[in-house]
Amino acid sequence: MEIIGYTASVLIGISLGLIGGGGSILIVPVLVYLFGIDALLATEYSLFIVGVSSVVGSFSYLKKGLVDLKMSLIFGIPSITSIFITRTYLLPLIPDELIQIKGFLITKNIFLLLIFAGLMILASYKMIRNNTPINGLENHSGQNSLLAIGEGTIVGIVTGLVGAGGGFMIIPALVNLLKVPMKTAIGTSLVIISLNSLIGFASSINHSVIDWKLLMSITFIAVIGIVIGTHLSKRIDGKKLKPAFGWFILVMGIYIITKEIYHILII
Repeated sequence: MEIIGYTASVLIGISLGLIGGGGSILIVPVLVYLFGIDALLATEYSLFIVGVSSVVGSFSYLKKGLVDLKMSLIFGIPSITSIFITRTYLLPLIPDELIQIKGFLITKNIFLLLIFAGLMILASYKMIRNNTPINGLENHSGQNSLLAIGEGTIVGIVTGLVGAGGGFMIIPALVNLLKVPMKTAIGTSLVIISLNSLIGFASSINHSVIDWKLLMSITFIAVIGIVIGTHLSKRIDGKKLKPAFGWFILVMGIYIITKEIYHILII
């Protein structure tokens, strides 16, 4: 199973390099189901893997001038604040045994995986649907910036809670709300994801026992993938791959929900 897990890590890195997000949402399921890691610890590992991979991927876009640093700050500051609060205060408040109804027990791990699966289905919808920018907000930059700050806060909560980078939410917001060109949105997304993920990892590292050998090996494989993906992005339009990747994420989300509900019923 670990060989499959390492292969999946490469593919996740490639997707990050090609489309700037979406692939990171698969890291937690890979860690849980292929490497046998506890769901809560998997969110911690995911933050590190996504963060380091995104740092590597963002260098290429920075060199090409395809990163909007102003937008990175608009998203980054509220996101980082939300991540810190979520990882430091919110997650520890969730009990290990969350709900028990008529003998059916929902644990903290199952709860996080169900949230994650729901997030995967949402991400798949955004990736499958038409990606044409929404023009309804026109050029009201002040209003758009406020909306971007709000979405940055939401992305921070999501990243802090389940360890996903949030690229599938960041890129549409950059393109639709702030009118950032797609290539620049991808580069900016990678910078935001790297900041969010690494700060999220650092904020809760003292609460976890980290297997650094395993974590670094998975991260190294994912970094190879993102280097490949960034290189391929020069020849391949990532937007064309998004719908197919979205369908794959949808199937995986449904699989996780089915598996975890089955697990609840047989406990």
